Amino acid sequence: MLTEEKNIEQLNSQIRFISHEIRNNLSICDMYSQIIKRNLEKDGVQNSSIDNAIECIQKSLQIICANIMDLKSINNSENKLYDFEKTVLKGVELSKAYTEDKDIAFEVFVKNTTNIMIDENRFLSCIINIIKNGIESIDIKGKITVLGEIKDGIAYLKISNDGKPIPKDKQEKIFEIGYTSKSSGSGLGLGICQKYLSSMGADLRLVKSGKAETQFEISIKAN
Repeated sequence: MLTEEKNIEQLNSQIRFISHEIRNNLSICDMYSQIIKRNLEKDGVQNSSIDNAIECIQKSLQIICANIMDLKSINNSENKLYDFEKTVLKGVELSKAYTEDKDIAFEVFVKNTTNIMIDENRFLSCIINIIKNGIESIDIKGKITVLGEIKDGIAYLKISNDGKPIPKDKQEKIFEIGYTSKSSGSGLGLGICQKYLSSMGADLRLVKSGKAETQFEISIKAN
């Protein structure tokens, strides 16, 4: 028993140390991204692509820091009111970093908007994860469709891809922690997404997955 307690104590200590070192290096990345932005402004350089890239980097750093904080406490969720459309568009923009050398077309349409009570970093992390999975299911060329709508007091976000479908016998397992269909996957993505969204009072479900389309839906009460 004492050995087990000692091992847990050592593990906790190691987690704190690693978290501290990661956050230090993330702070450096954030600092230099701000320096680059200031220098560009000072030199009068105007480039919307660079501005967008820097903004995406800084937001990604915030998401990583928020996830690291989860190692210190089981309840780090901080729900606030955010605009539904702006949050969705931000999540899509961050996700585009995963397109790499693929030819991915994005179709994004948010019919109407309202405020939703969410932890922004966690909500964005879920959008990014679902879109990233969709991108990975596409070999070379394909499409990601993101549709948002407020209906009967509920905000619906549907994220679709035309990549390889999820096998029917696997579809019930995709939200299980530890399950993955990828050779290099950890099996944590969708399970964590469902957990994060549930903590915000939101639902995540697989609507369908076939040859033509795979679609996930996030639904959350509008404010």
